Amino acid sequence: MSAIWYSFFERNGFKGSEPPYYDATQFDWAANIEHNWQTIRAELDAIVQQNTQLMPYFDKNLVTQAKSWKTFPLMAWGITMQDNCNKCPQTISLLRQIPGMVSASFNLLEAHSRIKPHNGDTNAIARCHLGLYVPEGLPHCGFRVRGEDKAWQDGKLLLFCDAHEHTAWNDTNQNRYILLFDVILPPYRSQQRKICASVLASLFLQSWAGRLGISVAQFDRLPHFLQTFVYHTARTAALVLTPLRNFLYRYR
Repeated sequence: MSAIWYSFFERNGFKGSEPPYYDATQFDWAANIEHNWQTIRAELDAIVQQNTQLMPYFDKNLVTQAKSWKTFPLMAWGITMQDNCNKCPQTISLLRQIPGMVSASFNLLEAHSRIKPHNGDTNAIARCHLGLYVPEGLPHCGFRVRGEDKAWQDGKLLLFCDAHEHTAWNDTNQNRYILLFDVILPPYRSQQRKICASVLASLFLQSWAGRLGISVAQFDRLPHFLQTFVYHTARTAALVLTPLRNFLYRYR
């Protein structure tokens, strides 16, 4: 088992030996998700038809066209968006049958848009993409992890190691929709709460720094003890507040 890698601490890229892609047949829950893909797509259709606004991904520097990568979040590293989950109950019911599922969202990549190459947050997950509306295959619409290209297909899962550098593109005239979800890999499942809190702390600090106009390079120039203090404070807050928030929002 490899040590858990976090991009917040190691910003020079991931050097681990994990494969770029995972075989969906290795996971017992994968067949059930693929079998019910049309049910999931029907709930996405209802959301789109209701003119529900999808949110632009918070890191605007990751896309070639402004606001072209949008999400409808259901869960983010253990934080449940209960109002959104209520709009797609069958999808969330299917996802909650997956051991270690910690994040989920419907994702839109607009026509003629690209997500720039980047590393994800940690190697402790399999990031899963279920094709819902995939306009075309390669070379016009696809995905690349560590230099290896793959195409999406409607109703099929694409699983990969999020820590490796990856990119996606949609050079067609139609929008591309997927269901994205993250599953903690079995060797790391005993550390699930710690992993979620660690990534939440990283995302919070990135968002906070962006709002203040602080770049990653500027943050790196802060004294190491200060960086560590801020990070661990945010992680502790995430550990304590995430279950409390979920409880209060579920029963409000």
